[in-house]
Amino acid sequence: MLYLSLEKGLSQNTISAYRNDLSTFSDFLISKGIENYIISNQELITEFFVLLTEIGLNPTSRMRYLSSIKSLYKYFLTIGKSDFDPSETIELPKVSRKLPATLSIEEIKCIIEQPDVSSPAGIRDRAILETLYACGLRVSELINLKQRDILFDAEIVRVFGKGSKERIVPIGKSALKWINIYKKKARVRFLKLATTGDILFLNQRGSQLSRMTIWKIVNKATNDAGIEKEVHPHTFRHSFATHLLEGGADLRAVQEMLGHSDISTTQIYTHLDNDYIKEVHRTFHPRG
Repeated sequence: MLYLSLEKGLSQNTISAYRNDLSTFSDFLISKGIENYIISNQELITEFFVLLTEIGLNPTSRMRYLSSIKSLYKYFLTIGKSDFDPSETIELPKVSRKLPATLSIEEIKCIIEQPDVSSPAGIRDRAILETLYACGLRVSELINLKQRDILFDAEIVRVFGKGSKERIVPIGKSALKWINIYKKKARVRFLKLATTGDILFLNQRGSQLSRMTIWKIVNKATNDAGIEKEVHPHTFRHSFATHLLEGGADLRAVQEMLGHSDISTTQIYTHLDNDYIKEVHRTFHPRG
């Protein structure tokens, strides 16, 4: 697992998933009388995936299992423990990607303006919603933001994403304004004797916020706005990317801001952009 962490730069959550996958694969091999990964073969691995399909494991999870197994045998080749990769020729049907749900610019604006900014918690919630949309952050990235990561003069944020990879993301004036108000009027009210380090967003006990708290903040603001769509914190990230592309942003630039290592992950948003372009054509072209 050190190989995955140090060489591949994977996050602890991903490494944990790989460990669980390989434990299941190991149990399968043992049931077949095989007690060493290295003496497995293509037929056994294929049988393993047939079994995963039969028990109803979804295509996305099966793809993750294949990734885990391929990484294992690539590692064995790298360290010289094996000269053959039995998973090399195994392929699974590609998983069709669903278009992520997004909000319109007006819906985003309405949600962001819901928190009651007459209270410290409301000021914090407004700053959180502004930051989620301004930077397209994952929840894990948001709750781990530190005060020193917000570079006000440069109008940028240092973000540490999956595998602790650092990236620089621009942040708009509105989000900076509310972060500044939060720091001056709310964060100081949340600080307790127990040290919280430099974490930016705190709960009322002075501790780091949880993922569930961010979900509750988004859910309450969405309900208060009267929006009936199913909205999650990640919806802000999807909307961030979609609105940038609809405005003419370069796909590579959006890839950098989202922290996607593979541009194919970002390209899913171009489908949304194409839908938008078609709608514009239908609406404004004289023969649309």
